[in-house]
Amino acid sequence: MLTDELLKLPGSYQGPTRVLEAPYGVIGVGGGALAAALMGTLLGGRLTRSGTQIVLESSDAALAARDYAGLSEVSGAAVVRAGIQKPGASLQGIDFLSPAGVTATYHLAQFAAYATGHAEQAQEAERLIGRLAAQCDPSIEDDNPARMLAWTLWSRTPLLLAAPEDTALLQVWQHLLARVGKVLSIPVDLEPLYVLTGMFEAHHETGDAKVALILGDETPELSVAREILETRIDEVVAVPFPEDVGGYAGSLALWYFGAWVSAYLAERHNVSAEDTPAMQGVLNALSEGEGAGESGLEA
Repeated sequence: MLTDELLKLPGSYQGPTRVLEAPYGVIGVGGGALAAALMGTLLGGRLTRSGTQIVLESSDAALAARDYAGLSEVSGAAVVRAGIQKPGASLQGIDFLSPAGVTATYHLAQFAAYATGHAEQAQEAERLIGRLAAQCDPSIEDDNPARMLAWTLWSRTPLLLAAPEDTALLQVWQHLLARVGKVLSIPVDLEPLYVLTGMFEAHHETGDAKVALILGDETPELSVAREILETRIDEVVAVPFPEDVGGYAGSLALWYFGAWVSAYLAERHNVSAEDTPAMQGVLNALSEGEGAGESGLEA
């Protein structure tokens, strides 16, 4: 079960911790996209022409991963590829393999954090995740923050908001709520005030059964967004960084908290938190056909 995996996750990274040559680029495709998005808090660029290019990938996106690796090598960067375990998938060119499933995001992100010289942030993330594991344990019925938030979201559609520097959290939570919780959520990204001041005006009833989640720090702009939404939807809920620790450590910890919330939300809806047969079928088909397709990048 996913909850068992989440309980065991803190401190489970067993990959390399050696620092690679700077400068760095980290790009993610397929199952590596969320980990790469979280790394955006540590690095300024996705691609580099020198130093080390890290490619985080899964077998369903192997063509795109090889293309990015090839472009980086031509540019002069050393390429390191980290993938996700899948029986029968090619391991050619893969330097690190993460366990499969939702928790691959944690392993791939920690791999990239250590490789780019951010061991302190990686270890701080472990500390925060460990604290959350104790708070979100399924044995805790009362005062379990993940269960409480899942109950708040039950039968409602979440609107996701975050500060511009934390927009990776929008992608992360939308992904978790869909893949694990099996629910629709709506991220409001670019210039949210332009969207929020108009999106309910033509049909006020569409604000019913909506709840807004402010992920990470609540900036002055997001406080204005809160004021607007409190008159238009059911509820606005702050989901702050654990212990007010932002950056990479706080973002990975919020990913972990989002995984717990989504698992409990699936439980509330009496559906499985595991990957759907549709997702498994699509990923298997893409993985099996990756060797026969055309290049994923235009020349």
